[in-house]
Amino acid sequence: MEGWRGAWYVPCLASLETLQELCRKENLRCKSIGITNRSVKSYEVEYLCDYKVEEGKAYYLVKWKGWPESSNTWEPQKHLNCPLLLQNFLRDKNEYLSRGREGKALKVRNHVKALKPAIADYIVKKAKQRIALQRWKEELNRKKNHKAMILVENTVDLEGPPLDFYYINEYKPAPGINVLNGITTGCECADCPAEKCCPKEAGFILAYNKRKKLKIQPGLPIYECNSYCRCGPDCPNRIVQKGTPYSLCIFRTNNGRGWGVKTLQKIKTNSFVMEYVGEVITSEEAERRGQLYDNQGNTYLFDLDYDSDEFTVDAARYGNVSHFVNHSCDPNLQVFNVFIDNLDLRLPRIALFSTRTIKAGEELTFDYQMKGSIDLTSDSAEGLSPSKKRIRTVCKCGAVCCRGYLN
Repeated sequence: MEGWRGAWYVPCLASLETLQELCRKENLRCKSIGITNRSVKSYEVEYLCDYKVEEGKAYYLVKWKGWPESSNTWEPQKHLNCPLLLQNFLRDKNEYLSRGREGKALKVRNHVKALKPAIADYIVKKAKQRIALQRWKEELNRKKNHKAMILVENTVDLEGPPLDFYYINEYKPAPGINVLNGITTGCECADCPAEKCCPKEAGFILAYNKRKKLKIQPGLPIYECNSYCRCGPDCPNRIVQKGTPYSLCIFRTNNGRGWGVKTLQKIKTNSFVMEYVGEVITSEEAERRGQLYDNQGNTYLFDLDYDSDEFTVDAARYGNVSHFVNHSCDPNLQVFNVFIDNLDLRLPRIALFSTRTIKAGEELTFDYQMKGSIDLTSDSAEGLSPSKKRIRTVCKCGAVCCRGYLN
C-alpha cells in the first residue's frame, strides 16, 4: 500500500474484500486490489450476484468494484449499464439450469419472485472465478518473455488458478547447480551457417532448414548460436532462445485430465512450439520429491538423461505453459535436447517441436514415455515413471493407438 515501506513481506491471509474495506476505512490506496484515487469514491459494477422481481420490476444485487461484499446493493435493471456483465449473469444461470440441477430459476418468497439460493451461489462463484482467471492471465503475460499471448479458459467447472504455481521463463537451478557454464566463445560467421558455425564445431549438422523448420531426427541434439556469437538476432540458428512464437491457451479439459494447452494459431510441421522449464535439481532430490508427490497424486519430474542421469527438471511449482501440457499416446509434439549458452551435456534445455501440422484450437500433447521425458505427470496424475512402477495409471488420452496405461 502507498505510504508504507517495509524491509520484508509475508503472504497476506486476508480476503480481497477485507483488504478493500480496510483501505477505504483508513483512506489508503492500493492499485493491485482496485483501490485508486479514481475508484475510492466511485461505483463501478464488478459483477452481478442475484436477481429478483418485485412489484413487476427486475432488480439485480450488485457487487461494486473495489468495495467489500457488505456494500452490495439491489439496483433496478434500468439503472445498470453493464451489458457484458448482464450477459455473463444470464449465461451462468442458464448453464446451471441446463445441467439439470434446478427445475425452475425463480420461486416466490414473501410475494417476491427471487432466484433460488443455489443458483445465485453458483453465479457468484462463476463471477469470482472469471475475475481470478483474468488476473492470472494478466500475471502470466506480464511475466512471459516472448511476444505471443497466453490466454486462460475454463468453461468446465469452478476450478480457479493453481495456488502454488509460479511462472518462470528459464531453468531455476537449485543451490550448487550451474546451468550456465562451458561457453566462452561463439562462431565468427557473418552469415550462418558457415563451415565453423556452432553445430559443426560440436560435431553435428545444423538443426534447421532455410524456412527455420527442424530437419534433424529425434534423438539428435540442437546446437544454437549463443551470446558470444558474431551473428545477430535474425540468425537462422536462433529459434528456441526466442521463446514461444504462438499464442496459446491454458484451458480446463472436460474429461478429467485437469488443465491442458491448445494453440490459437496454426502450427506447421517441425516448428518450435515451447520450451519445458522448471527447477533443476539432482536425481537424488528428484527421488525424494517423487515419493512426496506420489502421496499427493501428481508430479512433474523430467529426467535430463541425454548424456547422464545426474539432474532432473521439476516443474511442479515453477514452470511455464508447458507445465499444463497433457500426455498423448499419439502426440503432436516431440522432445529435443538443445544447447545454447551451456555446453554441459548433463544440462540440456528441453524444447518441444511439432510432429505434424496442428490446427488452431487443437490441444498440444507429447508422450510422457518418450526418451528424456519419463516420470512426468499432468494435473490429473497421469504418467508415472515406467522405471519405478509406482502406480498402474490409466491413460485418458483417447488416441486410437492408446496404450491403455501410462506406465
